[in-house]
Amino acid sequence: MFKLRNSIAASALALALSSPAFAQSDPAVQEIVNKASAAAYYQGKDGKAKVSMTIADSQGRERSREFVIVRKDVGDVDNGEQRFYVFFNRPADVNRTAFMVWKNVGADDDRWLYLPALDLVKRIAASDERTSFVGSHFFYEDVSGRGPDEDDHVLKEETDTYYVIESSPKNPDGVEFSKYVNWIHKTTFIPVKTEYYGRNGDAYRTYTAVKVETIDGYPTVTESRMEDAQVGGATTMIYSTVKYDIDLPDDIFSERYLRNPPREYLR
Repeated sequence: MFKLRNSIAASALALALSSPAFAQSDPAVQEIVNKASAAAYYQGKDGKAKVSMTIADSQGRERSREFVIVRKDVGDVDNGEQRFYVFFNRPADVNRTAFMVWKNVGADDDRWLYLPALDLVKRIAASDERTSFVGSHFFYEDVSGRGPDEDDHVLKEETDTYYVIESSPKNPDGVEFSKYVNWIHKTTFIPVKTEYYGRNGDAYRTYTAVKVETIDGYPTVTESRMEDAQVGGATTMIYSTVKYDIDLPDDIFSERYLRNPPREYLR
C-alpha cells in the first residue's frame, strides 16, 4: 500500500553488482520476495494515508489528484487477503470517485470503481488490473500490489545494501511485461526500485521510492514515482498523515460504501 519502498541515492544505484546469480528454485529467493511484499503492503494490521498525486505528461504539463487510501488485512498472515478503499477529494471532476479492492490469495482480486457523475459502480476486470489508475502512470495493480506467487524469481546479484531479483510471470499472456527487476533493501526489505521490461528486452516502466520515513515504527515510503518511457512523463505520489493500527471496521470495505463513503475514517 502506502507502506511501500525506500529512498535511494543515484550513487547507490550505480554500485557495481558482482555476486553470482542464484538458482530460481532456491527457497531463500522466494522468502526475500515474500518479505518484500510484506514490507511494501502489509505493515501493521491496517492503515491510512492522504495522498497527493501529480501526473506530468511527456510535454511537462501537470495534473493533480488528491485522495485518501485506507487498508485492512484479513487475518494476521503476511501476504494474505486484504481490503483497500480509495476516496478522491480533488479536483472537482474526480471528487467522490471511489475505488475498492478485495485482494485475494490464489485467485483474481476483486476491484470496483464508483463513478459519481454516472452514479455507477463498475467492476474492473482482472484483465484491466495492469491499466492506468485514474489517468496516472501507476496501474491499478500497483496500488494494491502484485502477489509474490504470481511470478518466478531469481536472485541475480547482491550488494552490501540490496538484493537484486529478476521476476518472470508464470502467466505471460496475462501481463504486458516479460520480466521485472527489483532492488530490495537488505535491512528493511523495502523494494526501492523496480524496472519493467517489454518483450523486446527494453526497460519501459521504472518505479522509484523517492523518500522513506519511519512511522509508528514501520519503514514507510512517503514519496514514490513511476516513469513510463512508452507514453512519456511520470507520476509522483506523496503520502502524508500516515497512520497504522487504527482499528478500521470490516464493513467499510463493502460496495454500499462506494456510494456513501465512510467519511469519519477518511479525514
